[in-house]
Amino acid sequence: MCRLAAITASEYFSPMENIHALETMKEGHDGSGMGLMLKRLGGFAEPLKGYPALSGICSADGLKELDGFMKARGFREVHMWSPKVRPVPGIEKKDSYFAKFYDYPSRYKESPIKEKEALLLQTRLALRQMGEKDESIVVFSFYPDVLTLKEVGDPLALGEFFGLEDGQLKAKIVLAQGRQNTNYDINLYACHPFFIQGFGSMTNGENTAFVPIREYLMSRGVPGYTGYQSDSEVFTHILHYTVRELGFPLSYYKDIITPLKRGEMEARTDREALMLMRQSLRMLVIDGPNCIIGFTPDGSCFMAQDSKKLRPGAVGGVPGKYAFMSEECGLDKAVPQRDRSLDVFPMKYDFVTVPSDAPEVKVWNQLKGF
Repeated sequence: MCRLAAITASEYFSPMENIHALETMKEGHDGSGMGLMLKRLGGFAEPLKGYPALSGICSADGLKELDGFMKARGFREVHMWSPKVRPVPGIEKKDSYFAKFYDYPSRYKESPIKEKEALLLQTRLALRQMGEKDESIVVFSFYPDVLTLKEVGDPLALGEFFGLEDGQLKAKIVLAQGRQNTNYDINLYACHPFFIQGFGSMTNGENTAFVPIREYLMSRGVPGYTGYQSDSEVFTHILHYTVRELGFPLSYYKDIITPLKRGEMEARTDREALMLMRQSLRMLVIDGPNCIIGFTPDGSCFMAQDSKKLRPGAVGGVPGKYAFMSEECGLDKAVPQRDRSLDVFPMKYDFVTVPSDAPEVKVWNQLKGF
């Protein structure tokens, strides 16, 4: 099993807090990769929130190719951040790790947000395709106020490798995964979290319904639903499809991936809608075990379990700071001052959310509501 550590707060904090929480859960990851995804950026990036940040890794030649590509398409680089990499035994350094912040091409500056999002997605996919054959260009996200770091290695060692203790990199939402490789070759695109147009998620578990879900998503005509290197990336895309493409409320994400039985739907006032979703979106039903943690564009964070509930998950904290962890010891490390009696351990019907700025934790139940 992998280990997951997400924190959402009203104040900026270092991703080292997530990494230290992962360290307490070390038996659940094997050094085959760590992914960090930061949203609502602080530190050096706080004044750059309006500029989309392209996060990735390049070879020396790949970086030149990337820069030429972006310039030719009218993107103007306004800032580049690179971690202060330190040699650490067992971690193979790549030529360039970066987050490049760009101004939009002039013809897009007054465009609606959806047109800008489409441009950013198309650009990311084109760059990925350019570097896929020789891994000269690897890109993880391209979006305002989001930054992603991924590399193969132990999370604590990678924190030292990237020099994250210096406090330059901060955010109000950080997702971190310590990977345990089970089904695929070690590939940075397979390392969680995954991202698309403001939505991010990571998963602990195995999605045995991956193939039919992938085929359904790829048939929807959405350019981003492609290039799957992990069976868990579909969870991010189902989230995106549910909320952005279909326009459904976030709670329906839970109803789509783990639909109620027909008899259970009768107590819901929206039972007719649930029945239609069950019929028309049945190919998006997951078959776990899975624990999913994610965020939405407005800064809400959530945890959901599949109906089997065979992967651990815990949520706890205090107003202004909440953590979503694979294990309770992760909560102890991230928010030690909390009232542990208020911790939430989501079961198969539960959908746990924390709004932006972490004012409170909410538990919505498919049978009982809030």
